[in-house]
Amino acid sequence: MEYRKLGTSGLYISEIAYGNWVTHGEQIDQAAATVCVKQALELGITTFDTADAYAGTRAEEALGVALKGTRRESVEIFTKAYFPTGDGRNDRGLSRKHVMESINSSLRRLQTDYVDLYQAHRYDYETPLEETMQAFADIVRAGKAHYIGVSEWTADEIRSGVALAKDLGVRLISNQPQYSMLWRVIEPEIVPLSEELGIGQICWSPLAQGVLTGKYTPGAVAPEGSRFRGDNGELKNDHRFLNEDILTRVQKLKPLAEETGLSMAAFAVAWVLQNPNVSAAIVGASRPEQLVDNVRAAGVKLDQEMLLRIDDILGPVIERDPGKVESFKDRP
Repeated sequence: MEYRKLGTSGLYISEIAYGNWVTHGEQIDQAAATVCVKQALELGITTFDTADAYAGTRAEEALGVALKGTRRESVEIFTKAYFPTGDGRNDRGLSRKHVMESINSSLRRLQTDYVDLYQAHRYDYETPLEETMQAFADIVRAGKAHYIGVSEWTADEIRSGVALAKDLGVRLISNQPQYSMLWRVIEPEIVPLSEELGIGQICWSPLAQGVLTGKYTPGAVAPEGSRFRGDNGELKNDHRFLNEDILTRVQKLKPLAEETGLSMAAFAVAWVLQNPNVSAAIVGASRPEQLVDNVRAAGVKLDQEMLLRIDDILGPVIERDPGKVESFKDRP
């Protein structure tokens, strides 16, 4: 395992982080979750990312149980707030009320006194940013979080958040965006801004939700138990990555992965880690052997020729539009 600074902070994290979105509390039970977490620790993964809304709060609970008995100072625990955790009008968003209640609930579920990073899971267009940042600053001062970060904020939103945090005497040090060979919307605006402001990226979905593993092939039956397998075994086609052109091009990456001695999954993770503004790539797992494979991406260097060959293959199916950062501003 290799370790990187999170932005320009003093915090080191494992360059491959373990995330439990769609696994703990949904795809796998507690026993399987604990096995995967123990495997992650054995492989040198020290950074664990979750969120209060994952699996209706069950993901945080599962991670807390799985990490029980682990020396707290030896791991970095990240969580987030924004999405609904209940049916009440204040059980969502980034109001002071919800943020303060959310951190306390997260700490209880995670069985810890503090998290290393507390993140705004999305930008809240219904709450003044000053209110949100004041609540986050108070959480840091109370010792309930060491650092603060955001997820899927636009460049302008990040700049405003960093400025407010600085005025309040705390540091906003990270952004958690979707980023992969196929989804590069952070490159034109967010990465240059983050380099300027000392922010590191903690990237989710480096495998493009499994598409970059190569397990989905055009015209073929989806693998048993896979996320995009329909009721009759057919491949669902209602996702942005599941069109024939993308799937055909992804299959052409296999010889390149073989040249590096990596599986397609590890090759995709290694690609994300080539970006110097990336502090970590988040991987999930429903089986420990998946982690063993993904960790092979740690420390891998892909030369410029290889990166250009990847771009030549994927070409027009690469999404680069910075306007597609997953903001909810225009949603009801």
